[in-house]
Amino acid sequence: MKLYTYFRSSAAYRVRIALNLKGVSYEAVPVNLLKGEQKAQSYREVNPQGRVPSLDLGATVLTQSPALLEYLDEVYPEPPLLPLGAVQRAKVRAVASIVACDIHPLNNSGTLAYLKNRFGQDQEAVNAWYGHWVREGFDTIERLIEPGPYAFGNRVTLADLYIVPQVFNARRFDISLDAYPKIAAVDAACAGLEAFRNAAPGSQPDAA
Repeated sequence: MKLYTYFRSSAAYRVRIALNLKGVSYEAVPVNLLKGEQKAQSYREVNPQGRVPSLDLGATVLTQSPALLEYLDEVYPEPPLLPLGAVQRAKVRAVASIVACDIHPLNNSGTLAYLKNRFGQDQEAVNAWYGHWVREGFDTIERLIEPGPYAFGNRVTLADLYIVPQVFNARRFDISLDAYPKIAAVDAACAGLEAFRNAAPGSQPDAA
């Protein structure tokens, strides 16, 4: 199994956490987004969208982190990424969706580059855009999660896999977490787990 990844990609980060939690071994294949390697024809043959992550299973390649996380949870059910009970599962999915659907698409590298290159925005404006959408999402997540110590109780769920990479990105852009003590507590709790530490951007071979 190969995971095409980039150390600072939050989408790839989520999948690395899941693979580690489930004890699934994989070969990391770095794709340098800053150098445009994701646009090369050779990579487009792996992933037609030209994005990371991509999970090469040998017989086929899967793309898009939500789909990869669902696949991993179905094929490697322990530990489960969703809690028991339809209501709690819906709550976990809602938090994951705020990150995946509301924050991330507006703040990924392609969107930020488009703001600069197409609309001539400087870095200060881009940072303001980034911070606005992170705070919009975090304002809601802070009210929805139920730390104890993870986002929804004493077991890691899909929500944690989305929150932690987004917190990493927020810190990269100097977004204060003072208004989000519950989110910060979840991030701190997850940092105590080896699966999260080994998946962190600074622990990846392409981070050097």
